[in-house]
This record gives sequence, C-alpha cells and structure tokens, in this order.
Amino acid sequence: MNIQIFGSKKSNDSKKAERYFKERGIKLQFIDMKEKGMSRGEFDSVVKALGGFKALIDENAKDKQTLTLMRYLSDSDAEEKLFEEQHLIRLPIVRNGKQATVGYQPDIWKDWQ
Repeated sequence: MNIQIFGSKKSNDSKKAERYFKERGIKLQFIDMKEKGMSRGEFDSVVKALGGFKALIDENAKDKQTLTLMRYLSDSDAEEKLFEEQHLIRLPIVRNGKQATVGYQPDIWKDWQ
C-alpha cells in the first residue's frame, strides 16, 4: 500500500486521516496543500479515480466569488480553474495507487488493506 494524503495541517479531517493510517502502522506521505499543492499528473490521476473534478470542489470554501464563477464555466475550463485555484479543493485527498478518496472515508480505506 502506497498512501499519499494531500491535506492541511490545520484541517481536522486531514489530521484524522493521517492518524487513521498511523494507528494501523501504514506508511504514508503527507503533502501539505498550503505549501506544495498537487502536480498536474497527481490532479489528473485523482480526477480520473473519482470520476470527475466536481467531487473535489469544496462548496464551503471561503472564495465564494471563484466558486460562483466556476458554475458558469464549461467543464473543461472549470476543471482547469480548480487546478489553478487548489484552495477550493476539499481535503483531505487520500491516494492509494490509482484509487483516491476525498474527505474522511475510513469505510473505504479499510477495504484497501
């Protein structure tokens, strides 16, 4: 198992996800989205695993103006905007190879073991 967590040190769900894997002795790589963000390849892989970029959008993000703009863009333009504005992504994103989840999803993660 090769776990990557894209999260934030300030996000409670990110902390819970990290703790979930550490308690089970599973090695992980934590990427702080505030410091680094996702590469284009990582972003595309997660979008493919989730069946589309819309699952990544955090409707509760503080940047309401950009969220509203994205509703009026074509899907390809909205996806590109989300990649550029990664602070609008719901956290944590947990990857295991080609599989991925958004948010705190222990029911799915237990099936990965």
